[in-house]
Amino acid sequence: MTVVRLDNVAIVVDDLDAAIAFFAELGLELEGRAVIEGLFADQTVGLDGVRSEIAMMRTPDGHGRLELTRYLAPEASAPSPAVPPPNTLGLHRVMFAVDDLDDTLARLRPLGGRVLREVANYENVYRLCYLRGPSGIIVALAEQIG
Repeated sequence: MTVVRLDNVAIVVDDLDAAIAFFAELGLELEGRAVIEGLFADQTVGLDGVRSEIAMMRTPDGHGRLELTRYLAPEASAPSPAVPPPNTLGLHRVMFAVDDLDDTLARLRPLGGRVLREVANYENVYRLCYLRGPSGIIVALAEQIG
């Protein structure tokens, strides 16, 4: 048995509308929103009394999806430290290829996007950076230049 495809990556956020706006500005399209609750949710997630609101975002090529999840119950727990460094165990970051890194950063800054250090040049092939988005999410961006 092999994996057929990567269906989506889920990220828990504290402000669903802000996360949708951020990823929409990045170029993802909102497929839909839904409230998820009931026995199947409890069984799947492994928590009791799950009630969450999700938004499914799709990449422009139609192949990648990002599920943004806001837990209404049980309340989401904050990481410690509140803004973990990039080398924290667990999901590290989500990376997107962009066609114009400077323009993308300019559009994301008003929505809270902050570059962690600076834009780097990797062997004159890519311009890369990490930035923090809503709920402290680390997003990596790469523009091919070579």
